[in-house]
Amino acid sequence: MRLLAWTLPLVVAGALVSGCASDKEDYCDAVKDHQDELTEIAAEGGQTGLLDALPTYRELQDQAPSDITDEWQQVVKSLDALDQALDDAGVDPATYDPKNPPADLNDDDVAAIADAADEVGSAETQSALQGLEQQALDVCQTPLSL
Repeated sequence: MRLLAWTLPLVVAGALVSGCASDKEDYCDAVKDHQDELTEIAAEGGQTGLLDALPTYRELQDQAPSDITDEWQQVVKSLDALDQALDDAGVDPATYDPKNPPADLNDDDVAAIADAADEVGSAETQSALQGLEQQALDVCQTPLSL
């Protein structure tokens, strides 16, 4: 009975650790599966790069281990807000010029887009992106994009 009392916690702990390892392996597999796509998006550049990556970021967020969910939430939340602001205003992100917005765009839409863009460029979002990149390098031994 004493042996059972000692081994049961070890078995449970082992299962939890292997579950965590599996989550990280699944996430690393997802990172590797999306590397070419993210590399292509980064190479194309342009002002829509992060928005173009949003569907992929959402998938990676869904696969992310618990230690980086806050970072993914920050990145996806800020990009979603920008995407929504642009969509609500009915403007194309590829052609939108914040210095010269379309004449028919109302001031509220211009302000909403500017606020959302500021959040994407904020120190908090940029720090989250850097943290996600570093985590991919440290844990997966590969960058998010090549």
